[in-house]
Amino acid sequence: MRNLFSTKVKIILVIAVLLTAGLAILSGITSTTIPDLIVQGIMAPFRRAATALTTTAERYYSYMFKYEALEAQNEVLERRIAEMEDVARQADSVSRENDRLRKLMDLSAIHEDYDYADAYIIGWSSTDWENTFTINRGTNAGIKENMCAITANGEVVGLVTEAGPNYAVVTTVLDSTLEISGTISTSGYNGMVKGGYVDGTSTLLRMNYLPSAAIIRNSDQVVTSGSTVYPRGLIMGYVVDAGFEQTGVAKYALLDPAADINSLEQVFIITNYTTDAKTETTPGTQNPTGETTAETTGQTTEITAPPESQETIPDSETAPLG
Repeated sequence: MRNLFSTKVKIILVIAVLLTAGLAILSGITSTTIPDLIVQGIMAPFRRAATALTTTAERYYSYMFKYEALEAQNEVLERRIAEMEDVARQADSVSRENDRLRKLMDLSAIHEDYDYADAYIIGWSSTDWENTFTINRGTNAGIKENMCAITANGEVVGLVTEAGPNYAVVTTVLDSTLEISGTISTSGYNGMVKGGYVDGTSTLLRMNYLPSAAIIRNSDQVVTSGSTVYPRGLIMGYVVDAGFEQTGVAKYALLDPAADINSLEQVFIITNYTTDAKTETTPGTQNPTGETTAETTGQTTEITAPPESQETIPDSETAPLG
């Protein structure tokens, strides 16, 4: 035990002598005193830690500064994108408005006797039994109940059923309570057109009371017959199917509405139109001698069905639909 203790003391003494000699040599080389070297040796780990901490803090500060700068740039870019999108939306809206007005000018050129009031749709009300919408103009703009609403293409949208000073409610052709006298323009057959909600065809129109012998073709155009409410010749829809009523004594036709009701933004209310009769030729209407006759048109004029004995339609086209 004494020899072991003596060995440890000797090792410590040797290390101390070597350390002292090393510090003396280093002090002579660097012109630094031994106490300073000892202090520097002790402080070195703390200095390294402080340096590492400072470097980390500088990096974090730099990151935060760059993050704030990027965040500010991102906000600026988002504002610019929002402004550009707003400009694009306005441009699209103006383009659609110009397109509608251009079509309305064409319609006005065809129907010079029509007076219009334009209005935008501001609300919808649609259930299993009704289909209506509210527009932003009313009696102050000359709009009253029982005035016809159309698109810029002259397609029937519906009828004004309620009017206030600055609003009006339009019942659309899809509503099952609205009935309009219609005519198949290619053949002259008359019937009553109403919404198909009751019959389970909510997106189609149904034309009832057609003669059982009526020849109905797909894509036949159906227009208004003319009345005190609806001018004659406005487009209501196109035939997509037909069949017999349950009684078997009459036919019906299903129509695809000409107006895309659910995508409408703007409508035009016919506030006034003349009822002066004029002469025009009705397709498919012939007299007993086979000559085409002219009919006078007006609000109360109806097109009569062509005599069946005079039909000369090829066999390939006479198969009734449904």
